[in-house]
Amino acid sequence: MLPRPIEIQNRHPRLRAPAAQIRRAIALLDAHFQIAPADLPTFTPAARHRIRELRAQSKIENRKSKIPPGGCPPGELSLVFLTDPALAQLHADFMDDPSATDVITFEGDSTAGLAGEICVSADTASRYVGLLKGAAPAAPRPRRDSRARQSAFATELTLYLVHGWLHLAGYDDLRPAKKRRMRAAEARALKLLRAHDAIPAFTLR
Repeated sequence: MLPRPIEIQNRHPRLRAPAAQIRRAIALLDAHFQIAPADLPTFTPAARHRIRELRAQSKIENRKSKIPPGGCPPGELSLVFLTDPALAQLHADFMDDPSATDVITFEGDSTAGLAGEICVSADTASRYVGLLKGAAPAAPRPRRDSRARQSAFATELTLYLVHGWLHLAGYDDLRPAKKRRMRAAEARALKLLRAHDAIPAFTLR
């Protein structure tokens, strides 16, 4: 299977987003991430249908316990890195909620060859790990030196991409049970990327 087209837009003035590393991370998720069979019943009917098609294409439809790698729809994937105000504006425009958030995912159009778009806030990731002053992080964080904080920032921003990719694959986090499934999937995805030394080296200048 050929790598999917990936469009990367870095609209954050101080973010360094290494495009080749980002594309490699997405390619690894596409090729190797396994959807847990127990997760499939929580997916939308459309997502379950897509997985069944993947299963058929992989010629493993008779092996009911296994689901082929990937899950994110085929087609071009758009990744956009934004500031908090810019992502909050998208939140307001498309979801009628002007509050800041970490990631927004837009489904694509398979007939147009579009997998979807993932928009993430570098500011939120930076603030969460203590690189930026502002609102307190979601949980207390120990003091870290600059290099460790940059590494934590890279992992946190990668997590936002993973979260969006999983949404496109069919995961949801609106209900507690589904949220637990998604958190476990995020952990598996990050473990996969770490095993391949594929966390992109995002940095803020």
